[in-house]
Amino acid sequence: MTIIKQMLEKYEIKTSEDKINALKEVVQEITLSGLARANFFKNVAFYGGTALRIFYGLDRFSEDLDFSLVSPNLNFDIKQYFSYIEKEANSLGLNFQVEEKVKTVDSNIKSAFLKGGTKEHILMFYENDLGIPSINPQELIKIKIEVDINPPGFAKFENKFGLLPYPYQVKLYDLPSLFAGKIHAILCRGWKNRVKGRDLYDYIFYLSQNAKVNLNHLKARIVQTGHFDDNEELTIEKLKEMLIEKFSNIDYLDAKEDVLPFIKDKTKLDIWSKEFFIDVTKALKEENEVNN
Repeated sequence: MTIIKQMLEKYEIKTSEDKINALKEVVQEITLSGLARANFFKNVAFYGGTALRIFYGLDRFSEDLDFSLVSPNLNFDIKQYFSYIEKEANSLGLNFQVEEKVKTVDSNIKSAFLKGGTKEHILMFYENDLGIPSINPQELIKIKIEVDINPPGFAKFENKFGLLPYPYQVKLYDLPSLFAGKIHAILCRGWKNRVKGRDLYDYIFYLSQNAKVNLNHLKARIVQTGHFDDNEELTIEKLKEMLIEKFSNIDYLDAKEDVLPFIKDKTKLDIWSKEFFIDVTKALKEENEVNN
């Protein structure tokens, strides 16, 4: 538990929600460490918002752990890694179990949930929290784990290292490939009743990092989900047009409401508008594009 307390020390804790989110983030890194011990990253790569937070400094909370096979394998068995995750957590004094999410519809995503009691674990590290009595004993800290078993092609990868709870190595989508995945989400994600402002927040983060787009991987993604014709060329100018059309029809108040619970500095959203997103998109560049 000393290691976990060390990991928790980097967080600025002001509320009970901060404590729960900090624990979730620590458990996410413990999960990566356990998976690394299992040689999970020999054939699997880490991507998504949590990957961006841990390895590139994205300043927002991200709930899920998203992975992708390097090459398609429809027979991939996620359950073989559960014991490694549980062993890693249990060795550090945590009481977490992993359960596969059984789906009624076939999909390319294998899912599981890592679960542990919220009150039990808050008590371990924040025993003086006055809010503890109000926590429902049945409430769970839950982290979703998803693996894409039929990934689109042309992603590129890099290796990154973590130091806590123990030194470990992960295979990660490189930044242009991560950016392609986020743009795919903006263009194609079914937002249902609420715009996913987290996608927009991450988009701005990528641009602030001067990230380029892996255009080949992005095309493979949007073709796979039926949002683009494989015979059509996807150029950076075509992509800008698609994004500008999307940004012209977003409810930005709704988008802000979505992302607010996940960020500390709310003022970053003040500038959000159709004009802002359209203007910053003009600077979008594809991977290997030469700056003028």
